[in-house]
Amino acid sequence: PVLSFSVSACSREKRENEIDGEDYYFLGVEGFQQQIKANAFLEWEEVYKDQFYGTLNSELERVLDQGKVLIFDVDVVGGLNIKKKYPQECLAIFIMPPSVDVLRERLRDRGSESEDSLQVRIDNAEQEISRNNEFDIVILNDDFNIACQEIKDVIINFINS
Repeated sequence: PVLSFSVSACSREKRENEIDGEDYYFLGVEGFQQQIKANAFLEWEEVYKDQFYGTLNSELERVLDQGKVLIFDVDVVGGLNIKKKYPQECLAIFIMPPSVDVLRERLRDRGSESEDSLQVRIDNAEQEISRNNEFDIVILNDDFNIACQEIKDVIINFINS
């Protein structure tokens, strides 16, 4: 109950089943760039051309004002940037796929990627995987239920330490 998920901001269009402010804050490219100029982000990155993702400072304040512990679901660069700003307060967990081939199949099974965009994601994932040693903990996501339990245990230990 003490945990709260941080809602990221993005520049992409909202999908049919998504809710603004719950799944993401959908800012559009121009809106995202305006927020960058206003120094409104804790961290942000242009992950793919004109596809920006980041964490608004207001989101950090919203959750902390509730007295909650934030959980971020961010890419490698974003996670490491947050860890740099708050080294003692953060636990950086890298969730590792069993292999790049398994990751490729998981992404393909989602049915949301063209072959070109799938390859871009795989190339990006390979670069991110090469940086897993920069994180505090690496959890292998081979069996989803086991990985979830391991993550839960690590987080509880971190909060209670």
